Amino acid sequence: MKQKVLIVEDDPAILTGLLDLLEGEGFAVVRATTGPEALARHAEGPQDLVLLDVMIPEKSGYDVCREIRRTDPVTPIIMLTAKGQERDKVKGLDLGADDYLTKPFSPKELIARIKAVLRRTTTSKQMTLSIGNLSIDPERFEVMIEQKPVTLTPVEFKILLLLVQNHGKVFSRERILDHLWGNEKTVVDRTVDVHIKNLRDKLGPAEYLIKNIRGVGYKLQA
Repeated sequence: MKQKVLIVEDDPAILTGLLDLLEGEGFAVVRATTGPEALARHAEGPQDLVLLDVMIPEKSGYDVCREIRRTDPVTPIIMLTAKGQERDKVKGLDLGADDYLTKPFSPKELIARIKAVLRRTTTSKQMTLSIGNLSIDPERFEVMIEQKPVTLTPVEFKILLLLVQNHGKVFSRERILDHLWGNEKTVVDRTVDVHIKNLRDKLGPAEYLIKNIRGVGYKLQA
């Protein structure tokens, strides 16, 4: 079965080029040209990936990303935009985007990014995982501490899932960023410690599970 990609782009020439490129690579494609239309197409789902332009009519790509992530933490999102400033990239990634590509970009780079994100997402889908007083369900985006639900941001959830799936292994900040955001890791390197701190605060009685290995990075261990 073909993997399905939702393309959200209002420029007719770029949209046509993306359609031809992805269909040529064997993807099934759904299209949208405005923010509300993108949300409607996403609700019809499921899609395997969303290519989301930032500068679209009626609702920005940032708004669309935020609304998708309220109900769908799993479907990967790659944001496409002419904006290249660091704060724009950080905003998109912190809203839950999985990658960020600045126009103009080469077709080969886009396809490579899509395949890399799909690989990371596929390997993350597993059954409910438990360690100590913590359990995490990747499919439902659920975290429970002592049988009580905990609300995490998409970025916090991804970091926690990475550490749980690799129980006992130490991850440097560089490796965490590479897993989460691929080639955009240099943009957000300084935010890892902030996300870890926020994550620990939310985990409460389970915060002890996340260990800081001085000078190396982080691991999760009971």
